[in-house]
Amino acid sequence: MALVEHKLVTTRRKHLANGAAVAAPILAVTLLAGCSSNPSDEAKPTEKPRPSPTASAPANNQGALGRQAKAALGTQSIDDSDHLFVESGLERVSDGIHAESPLPRGRSYELSVVCSGKGKVRLSVSLKSPHVQTMDCDGVPVRQRISDSPSTLRIDTSAISGASGMVAWRIDRAAK
Repeated sequence: MALVEHKLVTTRRKHLANGAAVAAPILAVTLLAGCSSNPSDEAKPTEKPRPSPTASAPANNQGALGRQAKAALGTQSIDDSDHLFVESGLERVSDGIHAESPLPRGRSYELSVVCSGKGKVRLSVSLKSPHVQTMDCDGVPVRQRISDSPSTLRIDTSAISGASGMVAWRIDRAAK
């Protein structure tokens, strides 16, 4: 019985050795062929479409117009030492400003709004009665003093057809 088991084990080892002897060269050829293939023979991946210069221009333009609007209002770098500053914001003209600013009632403030780009926007400031005006997107701030402030100051802008660019706002406590 021990002899039969030994022959069986020996036979299996011979078959495994023969299989390994045949498989080793095939594996080596496969690996060499895979490593030495010419990349131009392989299928090229499809290229992702790249935005054209005109497609990326508005984003770059918005960044420049946003910096221009912030500079016009002095909001590009506000620090804690500016004790009059209350809050500010920047939006695309197409999105508009839709801000509700809580303010202590009865105090005086100065609201500054600037539009940088092209066209015109409609500015609405809700006080006791809404104050509506049209402003050019020329980078020149429009300032409005708010005396006896309401508890919430609502500021809205909307683009007038064809307007584009960036619109920014800033609220400061009025200097005494």
